[in-house]
Amino acid sequence: MQAQAVWQQVAQVLVIVLLSPLLHGFIATLEEKVQRGQGPSIFQPYRDLFKWFRKEIVVPETASWIFWAAPIVAFSAMLTVPILIPVLTNYPLPLSDMGDILGGGLILTLGGFAIMVAGLDSGHPYGGLGSSREAMLAILAEPTLIMVFVGITLLAQAMLPFVVNHLLVASPAVFWSPAHLFLVAAFFILLTVETERLPIHSSIHYEIYMIGEARILEYSGPLLALLKWASWMKQAILYTIFLNVLTIPWGLSEQGTALGMIGATLALLAKWFALGLVMVFVDTSQSRLRFYRYQEPLALSFLMAVLAIVARQV
Repeated sequence: MQAQAVWQQVAQVLVIVLLSPLLHGFIATLEEKVQRGQGPSIFQPYRDLFKWFRKEIVVPETASWIFWAAPIVAFSAMLTVPILIPVLTNYPLPLSDMGDILGGGLILTLGGFAIMVAGLDSGHPYGGLGSSREAMLAILAEPTLIMVFVGITLLAQAMLPFVVNHLLVASPAVFWSPAHLFLVAAFFILLTVETERLPIHSSIHYEIYMIGEARILEYSGPLLALLKWASWMKQAILYTIFLNVLTIPWGLSEQGTALGMIGATLALLAKWFALGLVMVFVDTSQSRLRFYRYQEPLALSFLMAVLAIVARQV
């Protein structure tokens, strides 16, 4: 039984590692088709990873050990979080009690912090620009994220994601309560910020709106592959938390059988693609905004989180 649980936990991590490029490829292809009528294959991220792992590593002369360590820290952090959250099963697995929702959030933040410091360490002007912008976003996003976690704690009287999942499945009254709906709205706005789907972001190289891409502009070869893969895994992890814990807590394996795990994987892919469609609509239906308007969506998200806490206490 213990060996079966270990394999289930390994399967959860592998689903995030192996399918996160597919999620990114689906969203990137859909965005290109909406904007230009054609786009790359949804399997293009796998080809990019294969290409980058075969290329040579070029390191700036001004870079220190931080430049080398950041990709490994970021990738390792993304390998840890799937152990703590319900990816395929609706019950905790052997190592799931290592941390709660707040612990998972801190590990995700650690990966982002490592990349931000590496952007400064490279000495490239764009690296400093991207890191400073990311820090400005984090100053407002992190308090909002903590407020969302506080709201979830008050809602479920626990910070374990499996407890929240069971509560929302068992109690339709809680699922449709104003407190839960406000939390969903607040988390969705945070999701657009953390996955760079706000119209203040740009993934095009050497554009003034670069944020995330600017931090890793000096990376190449396998180090760039690790950073890109880690960012796609972060997107898949945040989507999974939003869907399997807060929004669509159904479709998870209850017994842990092989058939149930395969069904849960297919259900997760369907949920990812549905949320990806919504994200593409959000990203492509708005005109490009000035960077300094980033406070508006984050302020709205913070207000939603506060309203969720107030609604729960009334």
